[in-house]
Amino acid sequence: MAIDLKTFNHNQLNELIEHAKVRQAELAKEKLGALRERIENIIKQEGYSLEDIFGGRARRARKSTGVVAPKFRNPANAQQTWSGRGKRPRWFHEALAAGRKEADMLIK
Repeated sequence: MAIDLKTFNHNQLNELIEHAKVRQAELAKEKLGALRERIENIIKQEGYSLEDIFGGRARRARKSTGVVAPKFRNPANAQQTWSGRGKRPRWFHEALAAGRKEADMLIK
């Protein structure tokens, strides 16, 4: 199958390339599907399942970090605390801007 590319203009060549890429992806997907099917058949013929051979696909549970004790307290409002993790709260920024030091706000 020979295509005379000299007869195509720039836009036609780009369109041809895009169609070729789409078709190439389709063929690759079909090939992988057929290969997977063949592997599954071989495994079934031997009396096993995919999970027996490759194991389950269980994901690890994220380790909970738990609740962290507060590390800093707002000198103007003792109800406001911060653990030192994550984004600094507004009151913390305002206290620093007012001349307070981090050490002054530490909970002892």
